[in-house]
Amino acid sequence: MNARTRIARLVCALLCAATLAACGATPEAATPTASEKTQEAAQTQGVAGTKEPLETSEQETEESEAAMKTITITVNGRSFEAELEDSDLGRAFMAMLPLELDMSELNGNEKYHYLDTQLPSNPSRPGRIEAGDLMLYGSDCVVLFYQSFDTSYSYTRIGRLTNAEGIAEAVGTGSVTVTFA
Repeated sequence: MNARTRIARLVCALLCAATLAACGATPEAATPTASEKTQEAAQTQGVAGTKEPLETSEQETEESEAAMKTITITVNGRSFEAELEDSDLGRAFMAMLPLELDMSELNGNEKYHYLDTQLPSNPSRPGRIEAGDLMLYGSDCVVLFYQSFDTSYSYTRIGRLTNAEGIAEAVGTGSVTVTFA
């Protein structure tokens, strides 16, 4: 919030307090509480150029959004942390959680599941897939890779495991149920 907006809010608050006092409010009602005094002092300090209290709120919001991008993928009782991309696809996938998908085996390097809904995609050829990559094939196929390899296929990245150690053993061979939360 810029200084002008803070000043306007402070002036508005003072005018409201004066109006309440003029309308017959008791002195106790017009006297700011300790909390209001603290807020007013913080706003005044912000106008004077010291650190604004809203920066803390914005920082907390950014940290909360960052935390929202981290999900847990559970396979056969083993949990893996994954970071989602900051993209339309990452946000759309996050909005679908929690998900429990029966994922099929393909090529000895991936598990896949076709969703009933299409997600935003912007496919590109990564050239190389790394174990732990979570990708979207087309606009409706979630793919969890558990082996690294070179590829000529196009995908849109949903995210990736922060540590893929043990993912191949966890997914095993054949179909597997994977929980995203």
